[in-house]
Amino acid sequence: MGRIAIVGAGLAGCVVAFRRAAAGDRVTLVEASPRLGGQLWTERADGFVVEHGAEGFIARSEAVPALAGALGIAGDLVGQETLRSLGFDGALRELAPGEAASFLGFQVPRDELGKGIRTFRLGMAQLTDALAGALEAGGRVDVRLSAAAASLARAGGGLRLSLAGGGEIDADAVVIATHAAGAAALLGEPARPLREAETLSSVTVSLAYPRAAIEHPLDGTGFIVAAAHQAHGFRACTFTTSKFAGRAPAGHVALRLFFRPAPADLAALDDAAWTARAEASLARVLPVRGPAERAWVSRWPSALPVSTPAHAARVREVEQALAGSGVLLAGSAFHGSGIDAAVRSAEATAERIGAL
Repeated sequence: MGRIAIVGAGLAGCVVAFRRAAAGDRVTLVEASPRLGGQLWTERADGFVVEHGAEGFIARSEAVPALAGALGIAGDLVGQETLRSLGFDGALRELAPGEAASFLGFQVPRDELGKGIRTFRLGMAQLTDALAGALEAGGRVDVRLSAAAASLARAGGGLRLSLAGGGEIDADAVVIATHAAGAAALLGEPARPLREAETLSSVTVSLAYPRAAIEHPLDGTGFIVAAAHQAHGFRACTFTTSKFAGRAPAGHVALRLFFRPAPADLAALDDAAWTARAEASLARVLPVRGPAERAWVSRWPSALPVSTPAHAARVREVEQALAGSGVLLAGSAFHGSGIDAAVRSAEATAERIGAL
């Protein structure tokens, strides 16, 4: 039985904790925020299922369904109701498979074209909710929320993690499952290359309307906005209630608008301002009568990792510097963006701990 400390209770951190606890280790899971889940964050209110973070994972993923099976929720996996997507370049038109990605400048492997994503019946947070339940039921994981890691040092034959609010955790291995900047700050010189990791900010606004308020069939997954028409960073809109079943009460629709915000707007605009911007942006594309009945604003400042060959090389350099120290990296900030990559990274990290 080993002692494992994990910094960061997003998806990757929770998966490592789940696997190592199942293997018999004593695990302490430390999270600076007051909740588990990281960028998996679903709000359920009055019949609406609203994603504040990721809305799904790639359909070809094997790692996520396998994890869902281990947690007993594989039966709640659902796919898209439609794969038809639209583009807006002054007018709405149907896009060919893969063309939506090209609108946003993404490079998508040919075998991914037109396959869409999968999610869970109750939203993506159903996955982290199940992980949280398993961690609590197992009795081998000490979860500490609102607890920021301050420093990490060698102590005797192991490692000692000190917390910002006081307290220390002694461990045989420490997993860093934070964003790259957090890893660089905690680990110091060995992780210096991670200071150069690129991130993007995002704001999403989910709007709820009576179905009769939108004079469009909403017969697709949503629309992508061509670069020349992206006013105020408005990049895309998901027709949430067309894409996935059970996302709104009868007689209502929900749409989610995606913005790449300017730094000044991210700092200065409140929820009301973002809602007004989203309503105006939507009205440029679709015929909408009246304001939204409800709105949910989600801000993700510098939260989206950018995976490039240069970043992968930086991570390899850091992992080589950490080799033999008992400190490991896990998550999409290091091993590829997206839910599938985060789970695969966490599973591989959990296995490496077993081999230490």
